[in-house]
Amino acid sequence: MRRADRLFLLIHALRGRRQAITAQQLAQTLEVSLRTVYRDVADLQRSGVPIEGEAGVGYVLRKGADIPPLMFSPDELEALVVGTRFVRAFGGERLGRGATAALLKIEAVLPPELRERAARTRIFAPELAGRIESSGLIDALHAAVQEHRVLRLTYRDSGARASEREIEPLCLSFWGGSWTLGAWCRLREDFRSFRPDRIATHSATGEVFAADERRGLQAYLRSVGGALPDRWKR
Repeated sequence: MRRADRLFLLIHALRGRRQAITAQQLAQTLEVSLRTVYRDVADLQRSGVPIEGEAGVGYVLRKGADIPPLMFSPDELEALVVGTRFVRAFGGERLGRGATAALLKIEAVLPPELRERAARTRIFAPELAGRIESSGLIDALHAAVQEHRVLRLTYRDSGARASEREIEPLCLSFWGGSWTLGAWCRLREDFRSFRPDRIATHSATGEVFAADERRGLQAYLRSVGGALPDRWKR
């Protein structure tokens, strides 16, 4: 995490709080060391940010330094909280960290009654150690999709027969209980949907592909009976 982003998150973690938050809590939230928290707080104080408190006691942002609260309806807020829980449980480690940081920013500027409402929602998405999302594979596939990297796979079909594939990964889809990786398969010279749990090995070839109209994301979605919504084209 860049230092500027970390300082921004630290300030937002302090906003709107009536009680002090300890350096240990800040360190756990930001996933940094206590020494880093102490150093960042001291730097912010020297730059004029009105943070009060000290090591071993906790920190608060001086009253009057807050910004107006975000205006969410209770249903909107619950949707954000529940969505964040699902991303943390099923979106892979990188998106999970991003969701946690985003929710921290939102909760930091909520009025107390809405923050309490957020804490009361009873829809959970438990994070289980044995799931594929905790293996790092979804993160690796997601990065390959974003960076247009050609992958080499050892892939096992439903009968456990293995084949070597080179693919151009186009998208990931989550079906509630399982994932699929949409891709152009160079072996089959056609689109295929691969199940990550059947990928025995994967590696980047070092090649970057340029998707064209015939084998890009839109064409893949048409082949599986879907279409790319306009809002996804932004």
